[in-house]
Amino acid sequence: MMSISLLGGIVTAVCCCLWLLLGMRRRQTGEPPLESGIIPYLGCALQFGANPLEFLRANQRKHGHIFTCQLMGNYVHFITNPLSYHKVLCHGKYLDWKKFHFTASAKAFGHRSIDPSDGNTTDNINKTIIKTLQGDALNLLAAAMMENLQLVLRPQVAPQPEKPAWVTEGMYSFCYRVMFEAGYVTLFGKDPIGHDAQKALILNNLDNFKQFDKIFPALVAGFPIHVFKTGHYAREKLAEGLRLQKLRKRDHISELVRFLNDTLSTLDDAEKAKSLLAVLWASQANTIPATFWCLFQTIRSPEAMKAASEEVNKTLEKAGQKISLDDKPIYLNQIELDSMPILDSIIKESLRLSSASLNIRTAKEDFTLHLQDGSYNIRKDDIIALYPQLMHLDPEIYPDPLTFKYDRYLDENGKTKTTFYSHGLKLKYYYMPFGSGATICPGRLFAVQEIKQFLILMLSYFDLELVESHVKCPPLDQSRAGLGILPPSNDIEFRYKLKHL
Repeated sequence: MMSISLLGGIVTAVCCCLWLLLGMRRRQTGEPPLESGIIPYLGCALQFGANPLEFLRANQRKHGHIFTCQLMGNYVHFITNPLSYHKVLCHGKYLDWKKFHFTASAKAFGHRSIDPSDGNTTDNINKTIIKTLQGDALNLLAAAMMENLQLVLRPQVAPQPEKPAWVTEGMYSFCYRVMFEAGYVTLFGKDPIGHDAQKALILNNLDNFKQFDKIFPALVAGFPIHVFKTGHYAREKLAEGLRLQKLRKRDHISELVRFLNDTLSTLDDAEKAKSLLAVLWASQANTIPATFWCLFQTIRSPEAMKAASEEVNKTLEKAGQKISLDDKPIYLNQIELDSMPILDSIIKESLRLSSASLNIRTAKEDFTLHLQDGSYNIRKDDIIALYPQLMHLDPEIYPDPLTFKYDRYLDENGKTKTTFYSHGLKLKYYYMPFGSGATICPGRLFAVQEIKQFLILMLSYFDLELVESHVKCPPLDQSRAGLGILPPSNDIEFRYKLKHL
C-alpha cells in the first residue's frame, strides 16, 4: 500500500513538472505582464474568487493598468484604466462577446446552445430581446409592472385595526418577495386559478428561484449541476412552470416572452422553457439586490429620504395622480418616470456602491490591442476583461468613494451630472453596472424603471424606518462577484406602516 501511494505521488509530481516545463504559458514580447499562479489550470482563481477587488488592485500596483491572469484554464487580460475602456470597445471586430455569454447560459440553465453560429437560432434572438425592451414595448412592460407592484403591495396595507400599525421585516426578504412576484407576473402572465392559488404558486417559485440562484456562480464556473441535488431540482421545477402548455393558460404574457417563444422555434418545449428560465433569472437576480440597496440607502439617509419624497410628491401631483387605497392604481408614463433626476441619482449611487460586474470579450484571432497606456499583443481565444468596480470606487473619480451621496449624480442645477474625470481627462465611461458596448444589459432601462416604481410606491404608501436607526451598512456578498449587483451578506430589519391617506 505504501509503495502504491509513493508511486502515485511520484507520478503526480512528474506530471506537475512536465506541466511547468511544457504546458505553462510563457509571456512573449509585446504581451502584458503575466500571473500564471502556482496551481495548474486554476492559476489565480482562488485568490481572485476570495476578493476580486483587492486581487486586481494588488496586481494593478504590481504590473500597471493591464496584466494577464490565468483563471480556470483561461488567460484573462484585465484592463484597469477607465480611460482605456472606450479603446477596448473600438476593437470590436477582433472581439467576440457572444461566445462566453452563450456558453455560460447553456451551462447554467441547461439548454442547448443558442449561439446563432451553432445553427439552433438566428441573430434575431438578440434583436428580439432588444426590440421588446425599448420604445412602446418598454412602455407596456413598465405599465404592467407598476400595476402589479401595487397589486402586491396594496393587500399588505389594507387597514387591520386589530394588528399593530407597524410591520417589522427583513428589508432584503421584503424586496425579494415583492419584486419577484410582481416581476414574474409581469413577464409570464397571470394564472386564472385564483388569487390565493396564484400567490402560493409564486411563493413556491420564489423558493425554487432562491435555491437555484445559490448555485448559479458555481454553474457559470463550470461545475456540473448534478453535484447540487437541491439546486438541480429547483431549476427543473422552475423550467417546468415555463413550458408552453403552462404559459398558454396565462393572461397578459409580455411581448418579450411571446416573441422569444416564436424566435426559438427550432427548440423543443423543454429547451424553450430553459431558455425562458434564463430570462427569469436575468430579470430578477440583479434587480432584487439593487432594489434592496436603493431602499436601504434612501431610508438610511435623511437627506435622501427628504429629497426623494419631495420629488415623488411633485411628480405625482403634476401628473394628476393621487395615492389612495380606494381609487384605481396610480400610473406614470415614460416621460414622467424619466423626469426624476433625484431618484435617478439615488439609484446610480446605490448601484455604484454595490455592483461588481465582469465585462468579458473573447479574442477571435491574434491582434494588437491599442490602449491609453500603450499597445499589447493578444492571442486568439484569450479573454479581455473590464472590472468596473475598480473605477466605481476610485477616489480620484469619486471622492470619498465608500460614502453614499444621494446627489453625486446631480449637477449644480439639480440636473443629471454626466461629467467625471480621471487624471484631468474626461471619462467616456464612468458608470458601468450594466456592462458596456455590445454586452450592455438589454433590460437595463426596464430594471431602472421598476426600481424607480418600487421606490415611488414605498415612499407614497408607507412610513418607513430602520429598526436600528444607526445600523451599519452590511458587507457585500463577494460570492457573486462578477455577476452584477452584490447582495448584502446579512439582512437589515426595517419597519413600515400605512400612511394616513
